Parts: sequence; C-alpha cells; structure tokens
Amino acid sequence: MKKPGVLIISHGSQEKTWVESVDDAVSRLNLPEPLPVEAGFLELVEGRLIQDGINRLEAQGVTDILVVPLFVSSGSTHVDEIEYAIGAKDAPERETDLEPFEVKAQIHFGYPVDNDPDIAVMVWDKVKALSQQPEQETILLIGHGSIHDGFRQRWEAGISSLAERVHEVSGVAHTDYALLNPDSVYDKAKYWSEERGSRVIVAPLFLSAGYFTMKVIPGRLKELDYAYSGETLLPHPLLGTWLERQIQLLLENVMRLRFNSGKTDRC
Repeated sequence: MKKPGVLIISHGSQEKTWVESVDDAVSRLNLPEPLPVEAGFLELVEGRLIQDGINRLEAQGVTDILVVPLFVSSGSTHVDEIEYAIGAKDAPERETDLEPFEVKAQIHFGYPVDNDPDIAVMVWDKVKALSQQPEQETILLIGHGSIHDGFRQRWEAGISSLAERVHEVSGVAHTDYALLNPDSVYDKAKYWSEERGSRVIVAPLFLSAGYFTMKVIPGRLKELDYAYSGETLLPHPLLGTWLERQIQLLLENVMRLRFNSGKTDRC
C-alpha cells in the first residue's frame, strides 16, 4: 500500500524570518487529503536539511516522496544537483559535491517557480507601492542567473516569460529582465532609464533577502536612477497556493502510476 508524503526543498537562509515564512506557508496548506509534509533545506538550517526531511517522512511510513523544489528557476544548478542526489535522475548535468541522499521511498520530482502566474502576482505585489505613473514605468526583474551553458538558457526562458506575465498583471508601460550572471543589470537599467526615459522599478527575483538583494544588486546599479525596496518574494500568501498546485500535480502522477501498475498486474 502506497503512502505519499511531501518534501518541500529550498536553499535555506540564516534569516530566521525567512525560514519561518516557509514553515508558515506549509502549516497553512489545504491539501485534498492529509499528507505528511516536511520542509528541508540544502544548507544553513541545522536539523532541517534534506536528509533530515527524508528521514522524518520515511519514519512515518512514507513510500512515495513528492518533492517540490522551492527555487525561482529550473536554471539553478542547485535544482540539478538536488534532483540527482535525491535519486530523481541518474547523473547531474554539472559536477557536484552533493553526496547522494539515503532514500528508500520512490521519488517524484516537481518543478521550480519559473514563470508561474501566481509568482507574477507576487512580484507585482512586492513592487506596486513604488509605482507612481504606470504609463511611464518599466519593471526590471533581476535574477541570479547562471554562467553555465544550458542553465543560462533556462534562466532566460523562465524570467523572460515571467516578465511578460508581470506586464499583464501590473499595467506598467514595459517589463524586462536582467541577470547577475552573466551580468546585464547595469546595461538594462541604463537603457530603460536614460535611453528610453522610463522610470525603472527594480524587482529582485529572489525568495529571501540577503547579500544579493542588499549588496550586489544596488552595487550593480550605482549612479543610475531607479526605485528599489529590496523586497523579496517571501513572505506572501500566494506561496501556499503555488505549493498546493505543485503537490496536487505530483499526487496525480503517483495515482496514475498506481493505476497503471494495477492494470499491468491484472493482465
């Protein structure tokens, strides 16, 4: 008899409030059936790492772990290494120091945020207080990005599509994106503010505040005119909605596999 459970995996943060925001969203999940749910972190959260989450789920008799990678892009190398280390694929696309986890349960691996419509609403909610004259403004999404071939293209595909969704929900004149890796932040912001005469609102596409949002992004924008609050995606009530949808998709996959297995057994 299969027993599914949920493991929500994110990078982790030294900021206690960010970990609490993830835990709060998990505590409020409204799932179609009661499932054991754990939040595990890649690093920085002692006693709450990925292996800890796996162990706690398996101790409850979970046979199928539904893994939701809480990362902003499928272009993240962390998503690649976690997917490999947890046993969802045979080899990572890039070399990793992450050792394979000890897992007995069947793994069902989901998808990161990318260009989800709910995330577009979250981005707009975090910056709309900065908006004054939407018809003269450009929202510039800034993400971490990647210098690695293949990963960079996934970053660009996801964030460019997300920028289009933000344009639809915000009503500002323009939306665009820039990446820290490879660096296009200064050039994009300068283009919109100085060449196009648009008021630039910078939206950091990060789950939690930290070095990149507080130091790196402002450092890349020195001497330019722009609006920036530094607010990240979390906390936000729509995170729970996004998690519920990912879990439901994975649960449907488990049920489909169970049904197909049953049909095979009857043949």
